[in-house]
Amino acid sequence: MTDTTSSSADAALLTEVAELIVSSLNLEIAAGEIEADAPLYGEGLGLDSIDILEVALVVSKRFGFSLRADNEDNLKIFSSLRSLADYIAAHRVS
Repeated sequence: MTDTTSSSADAALLTEVAELIVSSLNLEIAAGEIEADAPLYGEGLGLDSIDILEVALVVSKRFGFSLRADNEDNLKIFSSLRSLADYIAAHRVS
């Protein structure tokens, strides 16, 4: 039985979030190529602030909660695929 109180993302959620990022940004890589702990900004996936806003919108629609631009934790939330998926796991409605 899976512990639903855990806030850490499972492999299925990591894959789903990676697929959302790839499809929403029309990236030319496969979702499986996004390393879970690599940075989303800069040297890692190379996203910029506009990309992050787009990802936040798609995630908010898909998982039923709002990622706000003024959230002081955004740098941490969007630091890697794993941190974003962990945040989703802890806050998702659907």
